[in-house]
Amino acid sequence: MTDNTTNIREVVLDVLLEVLENHNLSHIVLKQALEKYLFLERQDRAFITRCVEGTLEYRIQIDAVIDRFSKVKTVKMKPVIREILRMSVYQILYMERVPDSAVCNEAVKLAKKRKFQGLSGFVNGVLRTISREKEKLTWKDVSERYSIPQWMLSMWEEMCGKETAETIAASFLEERPLTVRFNESIAPASETIREMEDQNITVEKSDVFPGIASIRGFDYLDRVNAFAEGKITVQDPSSSLAAQMASIDSGDFVLDVCSAPGGKAIHAADLLKGTGMVEARDVSERKKDLIEENIMRCGFQNIRTNVWDATVLDPSMVEQADVVLADLPCSGLGIIGKKPDIKERMTREEIKDLAKLQREILSVVAQYVKPGGTLVYSTCTITGEENKENAEWIEKNLPFEKKMIADLLPEALKSSCDRNMIQLLPGIHPCDGFFISAFRKKK
Repeated sequence: MTDNTTNIREVVLDVLLEVLENHNLSHIVLKQALEKYLFLERQDRAFITRCVEGTLEYRIQIDAVIDRFSKVKTVKMKPVIREILRMSVYQILYMERVPDSAVCNEAVKLAKKRKFQGLSGFVNGVLRTISREKEKLTWKDVSERYSIPQWMLSMWEEMCGKETAETIAASFLEERPLTVRFNESIAPASETIREMEDQNITVEKSDVFPGIASIRGFDYLDRVNAFAEGKITVQDPSSSLAAQMASIDSGDFVLDVCSAPGGKAIHAADLLKGTGMVEARDVSERKKDLIEENIMRCGFQNIRTNVWDATVLDPSMVEQADVVLADLPCSGLGIIGKKPDIKERMTREEIKDLAKLQREILSVVAQYVKPGGTLVYSTCTITGEENKENAEWIEKNLPFEKKMIADLLPEALKSSCDRNMIQLLPGIHPCDGFFISAFRKKK
C-alpha cells in the first residue's frame, strides 16, 4: 500500500458520505471514484473497494458495535465522524492485514484533517475500546449478525421459512466473483476463454448455467481484451435466464421495454445470431446512452435503441413484437450482495408502490405482444408482491396463458420451477435473487 494511506482512506470517506449521508447509489459513486484514481496502485484501489463495500455490507452490525461502546449513538453523530468510525470499525473487525493501531491512528488524522480536532480524542477512544473488546463480541439476533434489516428477514421468513431467510441474509456477505456471459455469435466460448487465460485471468465456467463463467485476476474490466471486444458481457447467471425463457427464434422481433444497461437485449441479439431485430428501450437519454455504449462495444447490428416511458402506450408498437422482455423496476432485494446500499433505501411501502408501478407497465407493454407471442416478466428481487402476485395478476387480468418453462431451465433448477415461474434465491441457488415468469398471448 502507498505511504499516503490517509489519502486512500479519504477516498473511502468521501464515497461513504456520498452514499450513506447524501443517498447516492454506491455502485455509481464507487465506480466514479475508482476511475478518478486509476493512477493508484492496484492494491490501493482494491483497499478502497473492499473498505467501501464492506462498510456498506456490515453497516447495521457496525452501528450496533459502535453504539455499545460510545456514549453518543451513531444516529446523533456528525456525519463525517460517523463515517470515519464506520469505515474504521469495518477495518478492525474484518481487515486482518491492517493493524488496529494503524486504523486508529489514521482515523484520528482523518478527523483532524476534516476540521474535527475536538472530536479526535473521542474517535480514538471508541476505536481503541472496540479493538480491545472485538474478540468478545456477540450478536443479539440474526438481523445484527448478518447486517440485514429486521423487516426484510421477517418478510423472507413468511415467504420461505426461517432457515431459508437466514441463508439468504448470510449469502449477501459472501464474496462474489464477477460473472460474464459469452457472446457466442461473436466468438466461441472456448476461444474467448483461451484469450482471457492468456491475459492471466482465471476463468471458471458455471456447472449450472450454460454460457456463464466467473472471472478473477484482472485489475480493471475495460482492460480485459475479451470485454473490450464484446466477446463477453457482464451478467449474473440468473439474469441470463430471462432471454432463454423467451424461446427466441431466428428472425424474431424482440422488444426490451426497460432495458438499461442492455444485458438482456444484447443476449437476445446474440441468440438471434444476426437475424431479426431487438429494440432496447428505456425512459431517458442517459439510460439509452448506457445501452448504446454496450451495443457499440459488442458490435451487434441487429439491435437498436429508443427513449420511451414504459408506462405510456406506443400505438405503433401494438401487436408488433414476437417477444417482449419486461424486466421491470423493482426493489432489488435479490442483488443486495452487489448493491448493499439497497438495505439503506428500501422500505415496505416502496415495495407496494413498485408492485403497483409494475402492473401499470405490464398493462401497457402486454399490448405490444403479437397473438401467440411471448411475454417474459422478471425482477431482481425477493418479494411476493412484485413477483408471484404480479405474475398471477397477469394471467387473471391480461389476455395471456402460462408458458411452461421447466424444459428451458438448466437441469439443476428444474425442481425450483413452479409451472411458468421460478424464484431464484441467493444462498439456495448459485446466483442473485431473481424472479422469472413467462406467458403466451392468447390468439
